[in-house]
Amino acid sequence: MPRPLVALLLLLAVLTGVAPAAAAPVSTPAPPPEVPWSAPLPGEPEVTRPFEPPPHRYGPGHRGVDLAAAPGSPVLAAGDGVVVFSGMVAGRPVVSVEHAGGLRTTYEPVRPSVGAGRPVARGEPLGVLDPGHDGCPVAACLHWGARRGEVYLDPLSLLRPPRVRLLPLGGDDGRHPVIDR
Repeated sequence: MPRPLVALLLLLAVLTGVAPAAAAPVSTPAPPPEVPWSAPLPGEPEVTRPFEPPPHRYGPGHRGVDLAAAPGSPVLAAGDGVVVFSGMVAGRPVVSVEHAGGLRTTYEPVRPSVGAGRPVARGEPLGVLDPGHDGCPVAACLHWGARRGEVYLDPLSLLRPPRVRLLPLGGDDGRHPVIDR
């Protein structure tokens, strides 16, 4: 290729901000972000009773989910946090973990292997599942709860990635999308 033509192409590339293909930087894809939450039992959770939010703070409802498992199954921390309670509540063994952002998860009936004040990592054993959860249709069920402040949440929502969708900005032409969380 003649030198004046090469010089002209380089000048056009600089003025337009378009680099020649040969000069394009090679990059490796970023690793996927770490998933902050996992199920509190090994394997895929089997729900025997779903979350039923109370209509008001003191109303009836099911403030968590019941998950089927074999008695003696390891119960795992759903996320990184600090054990804030490990003991008996109304005759049932309970473990509670405080997570970043004011989220607290609870696990019962669990024969604990951790004590209050202990930091735990996602997937770390908190204890083993005891049989005897009221209303459980199988040998043993873990009642797993989650709340932020005084608001109870469906703990299974921690396991689902956030739904991201694009919406038009300023009309339905779709030319100016935004992310809706």
